Amino acid sequence: MENKTFWDVVKARRSIYALNDTPVVPEARIEEIAAETLRYLPSPYNSQSTRLQLLFGEAHKALWSLTLDILREKTPPRQFPATEEKIRTCFMSGYGTVLFYVDKEAVDALTAQYPLYAEKFALWSQHSCAMHQFVMWAALEAEGLGASLQHYNPLIDDAVKRRWNVPESWQLVAQMPFGRPIAAPGDKDVLPIEQRLMVRRDAGKAE
Repeated sequence: MENKTFWDVVKARRSIYALNDTPVVPEARIEEIAAETLRYLPSPYNSQSTRLQLLFGEAHKALWSLTLDILREKTPPRQFPATEEKIRTCFMSGYGTVLFYVDKEAVDALTAQYPLYAEKFALWSQHSCAMHQFVMWAALEAEGLGASLQHYNPLIDDAVKRRWNVPESWQLVAQMPFGRPIAAPGDKDVLPIEQRLMVRRDAGKAE
């Protein structure tokens, strides 16, 4: 496999929806990536509040079948065929799914220990979880896998907890279906950098 630099991976990482379930790397390698992501990513006060769940094979397909069943009840009948096609061809068609959670018990422990920052810990835990999402996504890209990030929570939260006996304190944040890419993503519009980047070298105005 071609050696990729950090920026090669960052630039190549895109939302990939055209996936199939042909294996690209061993499942053990994906498990290793998930473990390394959890081990090395930062968290507020080293709370390690992010949790991951990997779904392969029948578990992966069951997640998206469950999601379809719930959406069928919530989606207007005329719109459901398009929703079903997207679920089946963009997510269920892949090889697996990563579920990202925040453990509320870890957040609550920080709130009790550091009351001065209590109102911020829930937000900071989401920041940490987002970093885990990006690194996992980039690492899958580096292995030749395509992925996208989905948010069918809170619609599916309770059903997922019951299906796989997920701890009650784990709050579902996002779902990342992945697999072998079978089509390249389209072009992406990027705003001018000068509208988004400010560089200053003066001391600014004293108030």
